[in-house]
Amino acid sequence: MNEFYLEVKQNSDRLDRYLSQELPNLSRSRIQQLIEQNNVQLNDNVCTSKKTAVKTGDRISIKIPEPEPLELQPENIPLDILYEDDSLLIINKSAGLVVHPAPGHQDGTLVNAILAHCPNLPGIGGVQRPGIVHRLDKDTTGAIAIAKTEHAHQHLQGQLKAKTARREYLGIIYGVPKTESGTIDLPIGRHPVDRKKMAVVPVEQGGRTAVTHWKVKERFGNYTLMHFQLETGRTHQIRVHSTHIGHPIVGDPVYSSGRSVGVNLSGQALHAWRLRLEHPVSGEWIEVTAPPPQEFTTLLEVLRRRFSMSQF
Repeated sequence: MNEFYLEVKQNSDRLDRYLSQELPNLSRSRIQQLIEQNNVQLNDNVCTSKKTAVKTGDRISIKIPEPEPLELQPENIPLDILYEDDSLLIINKSAGLVVHPAPGHQDGTLVNAILAHCPNLPGIGGVQRPGIVHRLDKDTTGAIAIAKTEHAHQHLQGQLKAKTARREYLGIIYGVPKTESGTIDLPIGRHPVDRKKMAVVPVEQGGRTAVTHWKVKERFGNYTLMHFQLETGRTHQIRVHSTHIGHPIVGDPVYSSGRSVGVNLSGQALHAWRLRLEHPVSGEWIEVTAPPPQEFTTLLEVLRRRFSMSQF
């Protein structure tokens, strides 16, 4: 167990903020976790409130337990790597690959794959989701970033919170929007009846702010290729927002069930196409484009062909 001792040089409004400034290699969420788990003492007394104000002359000790042993096992699952260095890994996730373990998916996940690829990953950002900064749904394909150090994890999370990282998606929807572009600003929360689904839910009922920007890239008959840009990153955000405005994602087994496009799809036609972020060490901007999977491009070709034939 590592232990650090600090003496406060100037007043600070909150204990967790002060510690995150003094210990930049630890994320704010990790510091809050340490406070809650009785690992922080203020003037020789255990302090479990992250909001406690600290004053000049206060003495703080913080214990950092050794990372818990992972129950997860590395698995040699092929990865389509788009970018990699000592701090960062960006891959093009395939359809059907769950990002991290959950009930019913204890193995065969992206986490199992990256543990085999990056043996030093355990403990970074949490025990069950090492290195994971953001996620993609099981059947959503495309670019996803993984932090390889605690500093990178904290830095990337900060970019997502500050909305400086840019996440762009391509999706094929049913129907044709009346305008060329728009913004959907509607809060999202757990569906009030079907707990496996998300829905537009008022903030006062537990919904969280969710903003999706969209524009039309191509129209073909009763289908449209859309460009989406996320301002927030709620669970199923694009899928829920698209369904709410009457244009669900083609092939979505949860939000567009009962509709058919006449092409066999393994899941929703939604692809995380481009990811732009600031490198956590060099500060340079990195922009990575993930080629859509064959299934997505085949669907596009079929829809284009149908539309062109319908014009004659």
